[in-house]
Amino acid sequence: MAQAWKCSGLRWSADGPVLAWDGGRRSALTWGKRVAFGVADGGVRTCVGARGHACPVRAAVPGRSTGARCEECARLDRAHSVAADTIADDPRPYHVYLAWFGPGMTKVGITAEERGSARLLEQGAVCFSWLGAGPLMAARRTEELLRAALRVPDRIPYADKRAVRSALPGTAAERAAEIAELHGRALALGNWPQSLRAEPFRPVDHVGVFGLAGVPAAVGAVSELVAGGVVGGQLLAAAGPDLHLDTGSGVIVLDTRLMTGWELVPAEGTEVSVPVREFRREAGVQDGLF
Repeated sequence: MAQAWKCSGLRWSADGPVLAWDGGRRSALTWGKRVAFGVADGGVRTCVGARGHACPVRAAVPGRSTGARCEECARLDRAHSVAADTIADDPRPYHVYLAWFGPGMTKVGITAEERGSARLLEQGAVCFSWLGAGPLMAARRTEELLRAALRVPDRIPYADKRAVRSALPGTAAERAAEIAELHGRALALGNWPQSLRAEPFRPVDHVGVFGLAGVPAAVGAVSELVAGGVVGGQLLAAAGPDLHLDTGSGVIVLDTRLMTGWELVPAEGTEVSVPVREFRREAGVQDGLF
């Protein structure tokens, strides 16, 4: 019987995307690499726990959940979280950023300075620029100012990001145009927190890092893994948590967050025998699968 592994998620390093596994093992992902795995027969997806601790009851979780946590562990995981606004006394400096995911899809967000651009890679930002830097609460107030004054959202759904990846503008300058205009408008606003230092516009483009140049439009996205199911294909691109795989059924997107909580085993070929949500052709969407 093949050894089973548990995935703990996709990580972005200076060398590109890496799949992390429970126990510390890591698998580097390179373009053209064959990616194939199966879900153990009779397996049940179990909660991954919270903040480094295992779920005390090993609760079963739905296959479509991207968090892979039961209700109690999800609550504990967000109990001390900047994203959930439950921390006000973090002494670390923070960056405010503008991130672009495709035409009409720009968001504002914050990330700890010490993390560099890791947060932008994790979100699948096609390009971004820093806007300012300062204490946490000043960064948070600036984020709220842009939402209120310029109607810039702080969230873009992953489904919307996936839908435009195969039809991005061809040059880095074109891809940076929207955040360039918004950066100028943001700096012209009054009422910036005095403790926040404005940053010049310096766009960073991730099309090359993600491997998105010329990537074919996807035909669908994996909606969930199931016991006994198989996913296999050749890796074409990766953005945020998504892997774009060339399979026997065309290019399919797999959100690697769906892999967590399952026992996974080696597989062969380019077969996909898990539920896949097909994209409507008229929408012109692209997605990718791992």
